[in-house]
Amino acid sequence: MALSYESSGVRYDQLDAFKRACQRAARTTAGVLTDHGYAEPATTRGESAYLIEAADHFLAHVEEGLGTKNLVADAVYAATGQCFYREIAIDTVATIVNDLITCGALPISVAMHAAVGDSDWFADAKRTAALVEGFAEGCRTAGAVWGGGETPTLGGVVEREAIVLAGSAIGKISPKHLRITGDVREGDAIIFFASSGVQTNGLTLCRRVAAQLAREYQTPIGHGDPRTFGEALLAPSVIYVAFVRECQRRGLKLNYVSHITGHGWRKLMRLDEPFVYEITNPRPAPALFQFLEKAGPIDRREMYATFNQGIGFAAYVAPGLADDTLAIAKATGYDAWLAGRVKKEGARKAVVVPSLDLTFEGHTLQVR
Repeated sequence: MALSYESSGVRYDQLDAFKRACQRAARTTAGVLTDHGYAEPATTRGESAYLIEAADHFLAHVEEGLGTKNLVADAVYAATGQCFYREIAIDTVATIVNDLITCGALPISVAMHAAVGDSDWFADAKRTAALVEGFAEGCRTAGAVWGGGETPTLGGVVEREAIVLAGSAIGKISPKHLRITGDVREGDAIIFFASSGVQTNGLTLCRRVAAQLAREYQTPIGHGDPRTFGEALLAPSVIYVAFVRECQRRGLKLNYVSHITGHGWRKLMRLDEPFVYEITNPRPAPALFQFLEKAGPIDRREMYATFNQGIGFAAYVAPGLADDTLAIAKATGYDAWLAGRVKKEGARKAVVVPSLDLTFEGHTLQVR
């Protein structure tokens, strides 16, 4: 029987319903911003970053968590002695700042939240040093200061051998016209940015796949890739801040950007307005995802509804700016390509990939 994210214990319908309930209640608190000289922009709720508006700038705030990827690192560490906590720390920073930049905010300060079940977790000097080194490296890559954090010991809530990694960040948009508002139009080009692998999403399902393999994380993934399953899963996430920063520096207008994490390629239609996002030039899924699909087995549709399938970030720009956007991506060190275009079909909202015979209608993404 094919595996699914839901069968591994993650149900987006329940998670998204809770998120929407939180957003409704949160809106009732927006009035207090006036006491601080700020206001809430009308369209910030439901986006990846929360904005507050002043007369001459916006501030952005994001809180994000790593998920269960560190459990993969723990298993590989125990089996081989290889420590991937530098990479895990970079992942934690990446998942925070990649959300922050979706509104055009550049990160200023990042805070770490590291909750353990027992303070003995920090006694492993090799592991803690790697975690500290990686978090600082991630912040430097993002152009942000590591501003602080919290290290609670939560026995009875967190497993004794585990750590829960998360964090938050603040950023700024100044001048205000640099805000990415979702000004998408019919005909816009969709630019894809390659991921390094699963990055920070779908690890619960990946762990379930590993549990049914004879060699677990030491299984070679093949398909032309020499790495083991564990090594491929633990590749550090790509941080996309430099691309957005350089677009701002050169005055190139990004109509919208999306961080492709939870919900897989459905995240391409996160914008509230109805459009059809037609992907006409998808690359073949990288070796890791081919391995996952076969080893699960996992249905092809489920793969694209759960994993990024090699796409970590997407930018939507006017068609005449596609070449310039690709040039900026290359100049800032990213692997990017023209993947498709935006279409208008009345009130329809969907992601369509004709060559893969895949369609995700709007009702399959309910994050607002």
